[in-house]
Amino acid sequence: MAEAGRSQANPPKKSAMTPKAIIHQKFGDKASYTVEEVQAPIENGCPGLAIPQKAPPCLYRCTLQLPETTVISDTFKKKKDAEQSAAEKAIEQLGIRQTEYNPTVHEAWDDLARRVSYLFANELLSSTHPIRGHFRAAWIREGHFNGCVPVSVIAVFDPKICNICKYIYPAAEANILLVMSLVLKAASTLTDLVVISDEQLSIQRRNPYPSEIISPINHGSSLPESIPIDVVHIPVSRDKAVESLTLNISATGYYLDIIAHALGLMEASDVQISRTIGKASSEMRIYSSAPKKHIFDNLSEPQVNQASHFEGSKNIRASYLAGQEIYGDAIMASVGYTWRSSEFFHEAVSLCLYYRLLVNKIPSGAYQISRNAILAAKLPSTYTTKSNWRGSIPRDILCTICRSHHLSEPVFSTQSISLDSSLDLPGSRKKLKATQLGEEEKSKAAVGPFSCAVKIYSKNQDLILQCSPQESHRKQTDAVQSIALKVLSWLDIYFKKPDISLEKLNLLAGKHGFHFTPNFVKEFALCHSVHSFSSIGTADEGEPSFIDIGGQNSEGTPSNGSLASISYTVSLFKEGDCFKENLESCEEFEFEMGNEAVWPHLEAAVAQMAVGQSAYFTVQLPLSDLTLAAVAGNSAATQSLSSSRSCKLEYCVTLLQVTEPMEERMEQAQFSPPLSKQRVEFAVQRIKESSAASLVDFGCGSGSLLDSLLSYPTSLEKIVGVDISQRALAKAAKVTCCFFLLEFLQIHSLHSKLNRLSNDPSSKIKSAVLYDGSITNFNSRLRDFDIATCLEVIEHMEEEDACLFGDVVLSSFTPKILVVSTPNYEYNVILQGCTLPDDPDERYQGQTCKFRNHDHKFEWTRSQFEHWASELATRHDYSVEFSGVGGAADVEPGFASQIAIFRRGKDGNLTNMELVDSQYTLIWEWSKENVLHKE
Repeated sequence: MAEAGRSQANPPKKSAMTPKAIIHQKFGDKASYTVEEVQAPIENGCPGLAIPQKAPPCLYRCTLQLPETTVISDTFKKKKDAEQSAAEKAIEQLGIRQTEYNPTVHEAWDDLARRVSYLFANELLSSTHPIRGHFRAAWIREGHFNGCVPVSVIAVFDPKICNICKYIYPAAEANILLVMSLVLKAASTLTDLVVISDEQLSIQRRNPYPSEIISPINHGSSLPESIPIDVVHIPVSRDKAVESLTLNISATGYYLDIIAHALGLMEASDVQISRTIGKASSEMRIYSSAPKKHIFDNLSEPQVNQASHFEGSKNIRASYLAGQEIYGDAIMASVGYTWRSSEFFHEAVSLCLYYRLLVNKIPSGAYQISRNAILAAKLPSTYTTKSNWRGSIPRDILCTICRSHHLSEPVFSTQSISLDSSLDLPGSRKKLKATQLGEEEKSKAAVGPFSCAVKIYSKNQDLILQCSPQESHRKQTDAVQSIALKVLSWLDIYFKKPDISLEKLNLLAGKHGFHFTPNFVKEFALCHSVHSFSSIGTADEGEPSFIDIGGQNSEGTPSNGSLASISYTVSLFKEGDCFKENLESCEEFEFEMGNEAVWPHLEAAVAQMAVGQSAYFTVQLPLSDLTLAAVAGNSAATQSLSSSRSCKLEYCVTLLQVTEPMEERMEQAQFSPPLSKQRVEFAVQRIKESSAASLVDFGCGSGSLLDSLLSYPTSLEKIVGVDISQRALAKAAKVTCCFFLLEFLQIHSLHSKLNRLSNDPSSKIKSAVLYDGSITNFNSRLRDFDIATCLEVIEHMEEEDACLFGDVVLSSFTPKILVVSTPNYEYNVILQGCTLPDDPDERYQGQTCKFRNHDHKFEWTRSQFEHWASELATRHDYSVEFSGVGGAADVEPGFASQIAIFRRGKDGNLTNMELVDSQYTLIWEWSKENVLHKE
């Protein structure tokens, strides 16, 4: 088993020091790094070529000057790599041995006092440390605040302080108030150097700095006298809206004083500073009210480990974003001092950014932001193939979600599934494999397929969630991505159901192979209080109104599994008003059809369109974080209108291109008519031969077979389709019109065709029904049909489920005729131009012939299929004959699609069995009698 991402369970973490850190530990500021740019030579593979060559990338070399020696690094593409290389060479040259920092509590207290002493020493103001900017700014503060440095600044902006504190109290790593308390206690031992304020949370140097150090500070900055900075104000009351605010920062003042005044506080030491929000390189933080000084004075030794804010109301929204307790009103700003520049740094923070940060803490939102398509994209339901996936991959998104919620990185454990299965599956590839391989071969076969489990821990290494599904995948990467997506989808459901009970949560988790601990609810306690969710296209929000589909109707209509490429524009408009503003647009946006990769109304429109056609439709504007993340980036008028219930979203969509799935492209290139049509014609012929009056299609999928059957005159009077689809169920529960199920089940097409055929004397069809249910579960409504079909379905199931289906359909559903088709693996040599292994079961070991579809769990050879079907028929008193389409039985390698036709024996299999009748959900029903009655 391979496990990735697991960190040590016992904090504090003891990571190896970098070469630069080792050099700094020994030499401090006496180590000087100078990085120079080096022009790499142009590699010209053709001497004398006069055509200009592409400029090579810039390389960097670093010179490290130490008191004892000077070393020069190799050349690197990144400056930091050159610096680390120089430090590494110096360590080797000087024979320095790395000493891991692992102090006792007493040693850590001494180190903390020394570090505070260094911060108030003369050397700091001439260093390049970002905290220097705060100390310099403190010396130009006016009145009795002159020289006073807020304790929160020392605790937040000096990483070494935080690192030392966690060796005193491990909880300090996640509790900045605890760090502040420890800094105050360490400073109290430095009475000759610093003075702790009696009233404020600040520390002041007892004696002034020498004039030669202070003089450059008094010369001021090159920045303008006043700098307007856009920030976001987050009120403590959730009844008040988050709003934009502009602060005017003076170049001769201290920016924390300005933020304090904006929050209604006295001065900088009254401000609490959060950890960074968003990217690690960001300076965006949340500023709020700090605890009063007397709280720290009165903390006893046991209480200090549980240090928290004891006054005021908790700011839920700010606390959720910051991942720590925030009290009172708060301001989110991107300001401060950085390593990159000695000047004051600032960036505008907009409402749009605030809502995007919120959205990025939800799995579906993180995916939408990765695609830059908030009003179009949706987290796909399945990881199909790497080539079909667009945007950040599931594992990366899950890591993003864990980081944004201040959790440890997810831990993935992959395991190869031995083909020596204990399952005795009739005709199963696993059984055949086990009987043919010796021990050595079985060992080699252990390279696949793969399963994967995942665990998520808190920062304190407490388990909060684990998932160990039984699914298998041919590739290790697919197993990891699939389980990451499974966790993301489950978290999405949890985040979007604020009223879900613990009992229902446990039930839902169990169904999906999840186990969560009480820490799970604790870690995500605030999410339901902050996010507002509203779904598009539901009955309560109003159904999409399709205004127009224009353009020539070609044959490039997308089907499930195909890649659709569209251009789109989403605009906000108000009914009865000329106001209209674009919110989001994309010139080329690709997504996989049938995988819930876009908003439902958008996919429903694209499913009707042909290449080159355009569609216009409107939907109600939902009040959700998603739309606010898009709307907030526009004008004030737009933001105001976005809260109006009279506003709608208008979509303008053009279908640019459709790329069919690989399986269909291969078949269309090789066969005329396509295999899918040949399978339908084969089924029609069996219907005519048997004069069947009733048909059930097991695994009807998009309803393509049922839809195609309506184009042929047959004896059928009743047609039924059944498929398992939670998506179809959800749609059926939310909409009142069959039209909106078009994207998954072609009900609209079936409904229209049947209505037209109701007046056709040659059509005998009286009823049509579509059910949602598992074809491995019995339902008495589908028993004893004249003919049943299952075309290209079983290979999408696990082999044990395919075998179970065979037993259930022949023992319980008992159709008079059953037609089952599945791909012939041996035919892949022709479709793919590959070489078939001597043992076709070796396809898991770097097979040269791939499966025809990414979703195929297996593909049987002719002997395997015949073995399965023959044993099945014998057990249930059926006869079976074999045929196929695409190719010929007497020409190698046989048919492309192999077919088994089962016929029930004269005695049948209609014994009075104790059967459990599974619940099938009615999705759609059509009756000729009802149509004629309406007319």
